Amino acid sequence: MKKAILFLTVILLLTACKEQKKPIIAFYYWKTTFKLSEIDKKTLKDNSVKKLYIRYFDIDLNPNSQEAFPQSPIHFNDKPIDFKIVPVLYIKNKVMLSKSIDVQELAQKANNFVQQINAKTGITCNEIQIDCDWTLASKDNYLKFITCFKNISGKQLSATIRLHQIKYFKKTAIPNVDKGVLMYYNMGKIATDSLNSIYDKSVADRYLKSIKKYPLSLNIALPIYSWAIHIRENKVMGLKSKIAISNLKKDSNFVEITENSFQVKNNNYKNGTFYKANDLLKIESVSNSDLLEMAGDLHENVANIPDEIIFYDLDEFNTERYEKDIFTQVINRF
Repeated sequence: MKKAILFLTVILLLTACKEQKKPIIAFYYWKTTFKLSEIDKKTLKDNSVKKLYIRYFDIDLNPNSQEAFPQSPIHFNDKPIDFKIVPVLYIKNKVMLSKSIDVQELAQKANNFVQQINAKTGITCNEIQIDCDWTLASKDNYLKFITCFKNISGKQLSATIRLHQIKYFKKTAIPNVDKGVLMYYNMGKIATDSLNSIYDKSVADRYLKSIKKYPLSLNIALPIYSWAIHIRENKVMGLKSKIAISNLKKDSNFVEITENSFQVKNNNYKNGTFYKANDLLKIESVSNSDLLEMAGDLHENVANIPDEIIFYDLDEFNTERYEKDIFTQVINRF
């Protein structure tokens, strides 16, 4: 009888521990200069954030030599001494599509550059993350790069995973990393229609059931950014970041025609961009309720509760748009 009671007690304790487990809150930092504003610092403190994923540099192809090179490396005005840092390397897919690329050499150079930045800033890291939207055509080079980089760096390696790579993993393959990060955003094409390319539940629903079947352990990245799609004569002219709806409403050159779109009334320049009369700005963003909906849907469809929810990206323009405790609300859905 005593053994039965002891066994039951252990089971109840294990169940309670499992129920109490919540992901930690982390953020991506995606600027070329690391300097936290007072609002950034408050956001991090209020949410007990101890881990930052910092974009260290992009890897692109030199337009003349077609050789891979690091672009826009991070510069640290502040030293992130209070945080566990994960360097993130963003690799453009065209680099992995190059037939002349020496993957081993690229992995060595990329790792060397990470170490140079760390040494200069006094950062030590246990993990590095690779961000690349690889395709079937670039798969072989990408998978080889991952393996080479992991062997050279000797670090834990994580990689960003898109929804299509989750659903069709038998074709797209699974990178040789310790952890994946599901990018639960950028779900549609940037277009002139009324759909939201950052988050569209109808698109997400097509992939949700596949997440449990994905063999790699996953953390989740959720969007808190917004952008404006500049449209002229039903054609996309470009993306504009950090355009506040409140500012457009105050500008007589822009007329609100729907809840999230504005028509240009007069030719004008705004923040270095020329807007022609009748151009449109379609604002795409993710609301508080969207984030909670995402979290609820993911909780129902992940194989295991993620260790981390990483919000993209830390910037007061982004965080100020949300309820103060939204990040805690999100992790409490898991």
